[in-house]
Amino acid sequence: MSKVICIAKKELSSYFKSPMAYIVLAMMISIFNIFFFLIIDQNREASLGDVFLVMDFMLIFLTPIITMRLFSEEKLTGTMELLMTAPISNTAIVLGKYIGVLTLFSIMIIITFFYYGVVEYFGQPDRLTILFGYVGVWLEGALFLSIGLMASSWTRNQIVAAMMSLSLIFLLYFSANISPHLTGSAETLFESISSLNHLENLVSGSFTVSDISYYFSGILVCLLITRVSIENRQLAGISRK
Repeated sequence: MSKVICIAKKELSSYFKSPMAYIVLAMMISIFNIFFFLIIDQNREASLGDVFLVMDFMLIFLTPIITMRLFSEEKLTGTMELLMTAPISNTAIVLGKYIGVLTLFSIMIIITFFYYGVVEYFGQPDRLTILFGYVGVWLEGALFLSIGLMASSWTRNQIVAAMMSLSLIFLLYFSANISPHLTGSAETLFESISSLNHLENLVSGSFTVSDISYYFSGILVCLLITRVSIENRQLAGISRK
C-alpha cells in the first residue's frame, strides 16, 4: 500500500509542478462560477441540481485533459520501462496513478463547496439532495478518470489518448439519446450504460444500489483493462528481447 501512496503522491506533485493543474483549476472555477450565478439568477431557488448537471457536462472535456498524460507521457519519455522494471506490481502502478489523479479531481470538487455555502446563506436548500448531488458528480468524475487512465495506457500520444477517452465518455454520456433509435436488448443496454441517467437519479435525491454499483463496476472494469494493457506491453517487451 505504501508503494501505491508513493506513486499517487508523485503523480499529484507532477501536476502542480507544471502549469497544467493551475490552468485546469482556473479554467474550471471560472466556467463553473459563470454558470452557477447564471443558473441561480434564472431559477431563483436554493438548489444546485442544474449546477451539478453543468459540472457533469464540463467533466466530459476536463477529464481527458488531466488524464491524457498518465501513461502516454511515460511511454513517450521512456520512463515507462523504468517503472515496469521497478520492484512494484502492475496493480500498484495503476492504483497509484489513479489515486493521484482522483485526488486532484477531489480538490476541484472541494473548491466548489463554495456554491453550497452561497445557497445555504441565502436560502434553505435540501441538504441531503445536495449531498447526493455531490456524491453523483464525484462518482461520475471518478468513472471518467478511469476511462481516461485506460485510454492513456493504449498509446504514447497524449492527443490520441485524450480523443479516445473523449469518444468513450461521449458514448456513455449520450447513450440514452441513442437508445430510442434502437430496439430490444440493444435499447435496454444503451439506456442502462448512460452515465447521465444515473447521475440524474442522484442529483434528484434518489440514492439506489444500482446507481452506485454502476459507477464502481465501471471504474473496476477500466482499471482491470488498464492493468492488462500495461502487462501486455511488458510481455511484448520481454518477447522482443
